[in-house]
Amino acid sequence: MHRILSVLCFWLACTFVGDAAAQEFSSKPVMVTVPFAAGGPADVIARILAHGMSKALDQQFVVENTSGAGGTIGTAKVAASLPDGHSLLLMHVSHAANVAFYPHLRYDPVKDFEPTGLVAESPMAFVARKDFPANNFKEFVAYVKANTEKMTHGFAGVGSASHLCSLLFLHAIDATVSGAPYKGTAPALNDLMGGHLDFMCDQTLNVLQPAKAGLIKAYAATTPQRLKVAADLPTVSESGLPGFQMVVWYAMYAPKGTPKPVIDRLSGALQKALQDPEVKERLAQSGAETVAPERARPEVLRAHLISEIDKWVPIIKKAGVLSQ
Repeated sequence: MHRILSVLCFWLACTFVGDAAAQEFSSKPVMVTVPFAAGGPADVIARILAHGMSKALDQQFVVENTSGAGGTIGTAKVAASLPDGHSLLLMHVSHAANVAFYPHLRYDPVKDFEPTGLVAESPMAFVARKDFPANNFKEFVAYVKANTEKMTHGFAGVGSASHLCSLLFLHAIDATVSGAPYKGTAPALNDLMGGHLDFMCDQTLNVLQPAKAGLIKAYAATTPQRLKVAADLPTVSESGLPGFQMVVWYAMYAPKGTPKPVIDRLSGALQKALQDPEVKERLAQSGAETVAPERARPEVLRAHLISEIDKWVPIIKKAGVLSQ
């Protein structure tokens, strides 16, 4: 009831003072919720953006981590927040996939949020234990298909980007392989380096350095073109699975009911931040690439989210994977 009255009062205020006042923020900080643990890629990206948007609006943006249940706890928190422009969510591709992973979500990823804009994309790569028999990606695919009952792939929890990438791969080659969920990428990668897992697919930020050090084998990147930072690493598409692509996309959302003038202002600040040379450089160093300004718009994100839900739901349902 308190939230309903607060929202009503906010809308009445907007009605009386007009659009100009609706675009004004109070002096309190804008809270950006990251529904994952501190230190991960989403957290790093959120903090870089918070800095850029603070400069763009001359308004303090503060990042808060609320992790758990594949990002759904922090996401639900933002969905229930007052829609006054002071609560934002920084979420990645799991926002679309969690519809299938979690049948009893406390929110609707489309209906309960106002899109602010796409933010960045991060490439991924297939890697395996250092003594994996295959010498290239074609041999890797053939070996996986011939030894499905003997293999285990690792991933950073149900619904994580690494989980989605493996599911997409197994769907593409029509194979079923036992999966081992971990509480984050780091422990999964440690077990891969220790030879306790056979393979995984994860963001290049996490796997390229151990691959260069010879601790694991890297087979292919999931991007349309070869990576600038690893030009000798072929793409999946050129290595036997034409059209295969998987990037981790990040986006920003506000609670449903946030007035359009406020969304427009936040989206404008986001677009300005993404064009800031410092932001672009810091995101590149983190392993992510900023999206073009025309893609960092609410309407583009809304259409993208819906298309990603349509893409992932049938793949996840076919795999028969649900949260515990």
